[in-house]
Amino acid sequence: MKIGIIKERKNPPDRRVVLVPKKCKELLNEFPQLTIKVESSKNRFFTDADYKIEGIEVVDDVSDCDVLLGVKEVPKTHLIPNKKYFFFSHTIKKQAYNRDLLQKILTNNIEMFDHETITNKQNVRLVAFGRYAGIVGAYNGFRTYGLKFDLYNLPKAERLHDQLMLIHKLQKIKLPAIKIVLTGKGRVSNGAKEMLDGMGLKEVSVDEFLNQTFKEPVYVQIDVLDYNKRKDGKVVNQLDFFNNPQEYEGDFMRFAKVSDIYIACHFFGIGSPYIFTREDAKSNNFNIKVVADISCDIDGPVASTIRPSTIANPIYGYHPKTEQEVNYKNEDAIAVMAVDNLPCELPKDASEGFGDSFAKYVIPAFFNNDKEGVLERARMTKNGKLTERFSYLQDFVDGK
Repeated sequence: MKIGIIKERKNPPDRRVVLVPKKCKELLNEFPQLTIKVESSKNRFFTDADYKIEGIEVVDDVSDCDVLLGVKEVPKTHLIPNKKYFFFSHTIKKQAYNRDLLQKILTNNIEMFDHETITNKQNVRLVAFGRYAGIVGAYNGFRTYGLKFDLYNLPKAERLHDQLMLIHKLQKIKLPAIKIVLTGKGRVSNGAKEMLDGMGLKEVSVDEFLNQTFKEPVYVQIDVLDYNKRKDGKVVNQLDFFNNPQEYEGDFMRFAKVSDIYIACHFFGIGSPYIFTREDAKSNNFNIKVVADISCDIDGPVASTIRPSTIANPIYGYHPKTEQEVNYKNEDAIAVMAVDNLPCELPKDASEGFGDSFAKYVIPAFFNNDKEGVLERARMTKNGKLTERFSYLQDFVDGK
């Protein structure tokens, strides 16, 4: 079997890759029947020379490969018919801007495997960049705080080599006795927590966070039942919240009253209460001055996130009273960091971590008759049609 690692062609250029040079070499040693070719690229963090050093063939044309691996969407004009493709297609939620991409995949008889659809039997994702979004997002949150209040000036994450360098920079800053609230307990949130722990911040309990004052900066990591409550006052469990979100209302304001920085890493499901609304942000009791919205749901559960920001211009201001965008240094503004492609700022670590998972869970499936069903579950299209698992996309494909 021949695998081709394709050049990223979406703009702005993405420097990540599915399989890094050393992982390619490991796979070739493990699977003698495997061939890997790398399409030449000037934009990757890992250069053509890095692959050649490990004995990986670098070429200008990968059209003779059976399986093609990328990160971002492949432009329609560069899709090669009758191939198997792995990349983030951003179509499984019926994203209108990529309808024509999915249509082209079907007309070109491509077998599409979206990275988001690679799951185990319990439907838990097996490969993801989420941890690295949390790592970079937390760093960017502290960078935003320093810039808003002219306390310090951290370099952009994209200028630093890896996570250790990010932590090293954070360890050097001097923070006042602020309180940081972190929502979520998944991959993204735990990536952010790595950074808070790495810089030596003290973690406190919910009760301590809400009711005590400290002489040093502290943080709390909260889950859905900490910032949501049942309308009838009953205390049940997380499963009840996920199954019956309409029975709950937000309870985040008790944290917003005492927090200075909010790092948003939550999962937001359909029907769930908003974390804080535009009306909440207008309250005199709303104390949060910086929001690092790593989840980045636009006009969603975090009211101050009115648009995504970019790596080039990562911060904007949200004025609660006018509900408009303003300069983030405005005294009344909430400074918002809502970059929606954060792992791109840490291409080395993100690529290595993603590749480890891809090599562990996906590559073996090609050689063991897909005994765990990884490929079968992830396959979106086959023979020019949607597979049964993704048939819900048919009306989307048809433009209805």
